[in-house]
Amino acid sequence: MRAQEITFLKLVQGDKQFQVPLYQRTYSWGTDQLQRLWEDIGELVDQHLAGEPTAPHFLGSVVLAPGQIQAGGVQRWLVVDGQQRLTTLMLAFTALRDHLKETGDERGVDRVHRQILVNEFHEGADHYRLLPTQADRDAYTACVQSRAEAGGGDNIGAAYRFFRGALAQGHGTGEEQWAATVETVLKDLLSIVEITAEPGDNVYRIFESINNTGVGLSQSDLLRNYVFMLLPKRGERIYQELWLPMQQSLGPKNLELLVWLDLVVRGHYKTKQSEIYREQQKRLQPLAGDEEALQQEIEQLAQRARRFLRIVDPTREGSPVLRTALERLAAWGGQIHYPLALHLLDLLDAGRTTPDDVAQALGYVESYLVRRLICQTPTNNLNRIFMEAPKELETDRPVAESVRRFLSGRRRRWPTDEELREAVRTKPFYWSGRPPQRSYVLRRLEESYRASEPVDFAKASLSVEHVLPQRPAPAWFDLLAEETEPNQTPQELHDLLVHTLGNLTLTGDNAKLSNHPFERKQQILDSSALRMNLEISSAPRWGKAQILERADRLADRAAELWPGPIGGVTPSGEESPGWVELRAALVAMPSGTWTTYGDVAELIGSHPVPVGAYLGSHTSVIGAYRVLTAEGRISPSFRWADGSDRPPPQELLASEGVRFDPSGRAHPSQRLSAAELATLLGRDVAQPAANDPLPDGEDAAAAERFRAQLQENWPAAHPGVEAVLDFWRRQGGHVTYGRHEETSCFPTLDLGTSRRSQLVWPMGIYPVTGTVEVVFQYLKTRSPFDETEQRRELLNRLNEIDGIDLPEAKLELRPSFPVSVFEKHGEEVCAVLDWFVGVAALDLARRD
Repeated sequence: MRAQEITFLKLVQGDKQFQVPLYQRTYSWGTDQLQRLWEDIGELVDQHLAGEPTAPHFLGSVVLAPGQIQAGGVQRWLVVDGQQRLTTLMLAFTALRDHLKETGDERGVDRVHRQILVNEFHEGADHYRLLPTQADRDAYTACVQSRAEAGGGDNIGAAYRFFRGALAQGHGTGEEQWAATVETVLKDLLSIVEITAEPGDNVYRIFESINNTGVGLSQSDLLRNYVFMLLPKRGERIYQELWLPMQQSLGPKNLELLVWLDLVVRGHYKTKQSEIYREQQKRLQPLAGDEEALQQEIEQLAQRARRFLRIVDPTREGSPVLRTALERLAAWGGQIHYPLALHLLDLLDAGRTTPDDVAQALGYVESYLVRRLICQTPTNNLNRIFMEAPKELETDRPVAESVRRFLSGRRRRWPTDEELREAVRTKPFYWSGRPPQRSYVLRRLEESYRASEPVDFAKASLSVEHVLPQRPAPAWFDLLAEETEPNQTPQELHDLLVHTLGNLTLTGDNAKLSNHPFERKQQILDSSALRMNLEISSAPRWGKAQILERADRLADRAAELWPGPIGGVTPSGEESPGWVELRAALVAMPSGTWTTYGDVAELIGSHPVPVGAYLGSHTSVIGAYRVLTAEGRISPSFRWADGSDRPPPQELLASEGVRFDPSGRAHPSQRLSAAELATLLGRDVAQPAANDPLPDGEDAAAAERFRAQLQENWPAAHPGVEAVLDFWRRQGGHVTYGRHEETSCFPTLDLGTSRRSQLVWPMGIYPVTGTVEVVFQYLKTRSPFDETEQRRELLNRLNEIDGIDLPEAKLELRPSFPVSVFEKHGEEVCAVLDWFVGVAALDLARRD
């Protein structure tokens, strides 16, 4: 085998084709990997535009084996290893080409297509520079050929949509050379090691050896080995006295994190965690031969370790006021504040500030993070902001003032009081951040009442409750009907209100509260120990007016708890984050789907009218034609921009796979709800249907509730459902149940191995609403259904049953079919479940 480091352009140029062999898994990169790659690309783009020296970014290796060469054909290479990154970069180029077409750069379109994506003078399969496995081939060639179905619901489509969205967002910066610089970075500044096998080598054996390696050394392991190699005389003593205690107190993960933070606090804020060893080695190299200086470096790192422990375990902090500030950030979760917090503790221990000042500074950090979450401000560059902070803080002011001034910078987006109040009224807070962060905000709001006997949140088992239920009984809609606007249905008003902060509280009685009428909820809330619940229980009714009034009261408390930026005025001319989110949501939609103006309004905390006005005046927004009326029709006011040669919206949607009835209404199964849009954006969407099953087997009381609810609401389907669940048990599965008033049911398999537990379930059955959710969203994280092809096969087998019509575009979501299907087609459902169990059992045998 021979190896050489080359650019991506040099790797793919020429009449050649990279074939992914059948033993390779299908394309599997998700949002996390794509986001990390895009951040690396973005840094290189910024450096290049700023005129800074730009070193190539090492992307990894690609192992190739020569394939057959036919006369007049292309040189074929089997991709033994590296197909994920190779496929990802090809998809990035297809998205770049289509972005250049949107911006009118026809020469750029032609250049990227011919230079990177295709072998121009070859036809058939030889036309493509990359030929993925059979399972991915149609989705990939759809992107290369710019077919209507490009960007479908599988991983290939999701990666293409990710890059389309990232390019559209970056283009909004207004930098003329931005797209051209992205092209330069992708072609010339991503470094790949090409490893080429010789003819006759056993390529599958090479593949096995690459993918069955032992556990590699961590970055901190490499640094430790290097440092102590430079300490031949003092090494053993320094290791025993300094390094080993530090390693034992932090543990391996936190030690590696500390070594990275050490670089960031020193001003090396562009260092990635994968580059710790190289950067620390470069910094320490001049000290080689000076063991005294190296010992001082390790002593400084050990001191930082003790400060870092106060951040991750605030009980170690001696100052009560500072301990409280650190505890609040620890309760908020995440590591984003670590660089700034460590820098502030450095200053404190050096005697350059006081505990009170540091506590106030960390209070501003909390405020900044909480306000951004409530206002659903995009998190782009948030990591970079906190990594830059230690270097950028003004040193001639108290640290609290410096931190507030830094975070108040124009491009750092600290929401003002005005933005906070509007967000509390309109944004779907229930989809903001992670569940513990939502609970934290409500907890702090409750604490602001300063009750004489406050709740002990450490001991209380509380969760977030909707006062106006997510799935309300008809009586709730009768109440809402009194407050609707012209041409607004009670359901549409419900959807705009239900997830806002004014409708949410904390309680330990979710199952009791459920979707009961407000009068019953009043009785339960009136006995609560929480002041905010007593306030709700005193309301005469619970509709739009009461939710908005409470939102305003909570906004007043939030503004006092979490102060805003210096100045406190929203910059003029700055685009609303809601429109940024709208564009991201439309780009994320798989081809073959549609949504409504109301769904988009619910997602971004707006109203269907301004959403329609925005899209009407911005028809060039990617996917604007996918937003239809509540009935699934093209809006009469939608028009392409003058001079556009695009086909009519209905024709374009039909070419993507959206089905329309004779009266021009899109098929409802292909509609994406606001919750599904939020899921596609990576939001942690908590729905009543989203509870994982209880892990402790079948619960007799819950089983009886499920049967009673099913018999009461869907009596004709009851025997079929019971027969299917009995069949499931005979196949070795068990049945578990949800925790809510509507007792959902999950046929579950235990696919755990001796090394790892894993529960998997194909569907959830809801006996009141009468829906059966096929949980592709969860299956995609569980072997073997993390393979797109296996989920697609499940979808296809279910769709062969009369009454089931699951769109392929929802392979990452939770589409549903009516429980009435079990009435006549229970045996066919059993056949699908039999296949499901067989596939899962084969995979378990392979893994165990």
